[in-house]
Amino acid sequence: MPGWSCLVTGAGGFLGQRIVQLLVQEKDLEEIRVLDKFFRPETREQFFNLDTNIKVTVLEGDILDTQYLRKACQGISVVIHTAAVIDVTGVIPRQTILDVNLKGTQNLLEACIQASVPAFIFSSSVDVAGPNSYKEIVLNGHEEECHESTWSDPYPYSKKMAEKAVLAANGSMIKNGGTLQTCALRPMCIYGERSPLISNIIIMALKHKGILRSFGKFNTANPVYVGNVAWAHILAARGLRDPNKSPNIQGEFYYISDDTPHQSFDDISYTLSKEWGFCLDSSWSLPVPLLYWLAFLLETVSFLLSPIYRFIPPFNRHLVTLSGSTFTFSYKKAQRDLGYEPLASWEEAKQKTSEWIGTLVEQHRETLDTKSQ
Repeated sequence: MPGWSCLVTGAGGFLGQRIVQLLVQEKDLEEIRVLDKFFRPETREQFFNLDTNIKVTVLEGDILDTQYLRKACQGISVVIHTAAVIDVTGVIPRQTILDVNLKGTQNLLEACIQASVPAFIFSSSVDVAGPNSYKEIVLNGHEEECHESTWSDPYPYSKKMAEKAVLAANGSMIKNGGTLQTCALRPMCIYGERSPLISNIIIMALKHKGILRSFGKFNTANPVYVGNVAWAHILAARGLRDPNKSPNIQGEFYYISDDTPHQSFDDISYTLSKEWGFCLDSSWSLPVPLLYWLAFLLETVSFLLSPIYRFIPPFNRHLVTLSGSTFTFSYKKAQRDLGYEPLASWEEAKQKTSEWIGTLVEQHRETLDTKSQ
C-alpha cells in the first residue's frame, strides 16, 4: 500500500489516545493528525514525545466548525472518528450531545466528501443496539439479529442516528470522483487505564472508606479492554484500504468485544480494584422493576419542573435498564471480516488496569481509610 495519512478525532480522549499509540506502529503511515476541541498539556506533550518518524500534527478545533474540519481533512486517507459527548446521566444538556454526536458527525462526513477522503471509520457504541428493557436477554448476540435502541435519551439516540448517517454515506461520490467507504465499530462498555468512568468510581470510593458505589449488580455485560477496541480501529483502517478486504467491510457495522468474562458492572469494578482494598457495597438495594418506576416518576417531576427549574434526576429509566439487563455480543463478524483478535488477554488487561488503579490510590491516599478493610 502507498504512503497514507490518518485523522483521528477525539484524539485527546480515553480511546483516541490509544488509537494514536497503535497508529504510530503502522507501516507506510506518513502523517497522523490528532484533533480535539482541547488537549490537556500532558496529552499534547505525550503526542510530541511519541517515538516515531511519522509526522504528528496536533489540531485544536471544534467538530461543529465546518471550515476547520475541511482544512483538517485535506490530504487525508482515513478518518477515524471517536469524538463524542458521552453521558447517560442527564447532566449534559440534550442539545449539546446532539450537536456534537450527530451534527458533528454529519459535518465530518461532508468535510470528507469535499476533501476527497476515501475512508471513514466511526466509533459507535453498543448503546445503539439497546437494551430497550431491563427484562431483555441477549447472550453473545450478533449483527444479523438487528438490535436497535428505541430510547429517545440523547446519548443512545445521537449515536444511533450518527451511525445511520455514516453507513448511509458509504458509496457517496467524493470531490475527486472517487467513492467514500465507511464502516462503524460498536464496542461494549470500555475499561482500562485512564478510563474516566473507573477513575470516578475509584475516587468516589476513596471518599467513602473504600466502598465501591453500586452501578449495576443485576446486569450481565461483556466489558471490553480499551487496547483491544483501539486495535479493532486499526484493523478497520487497514481493511478499508485493502481492495481485497474492503468490499466486505464497507457499509457494515461490527460489535467489538474480547475475552473479558461476562459479568455485572459492579463485579468488574470490584475485580479490577480489590487488590487495593476496595469492597462492594453490601447494603440492600431496590429491585430493578421498582427502580425503573421510581426513575419514571423522577423523570416526570423533571419534565414538569423544566419550565422553571432544571432538575436532574439521580438516575433515569435508561440507566436502570443498562444496569439491570443481560446484553452481551460476540466479535465473530469482526474476526471474520477484519481479522480481529484481541491484542490483550483478560489477564493482561486486568493486570494493567489494576496497576493503574494503584497509581490512583497513591495519588489520593490521604482520603482512603485503610482501617475500614
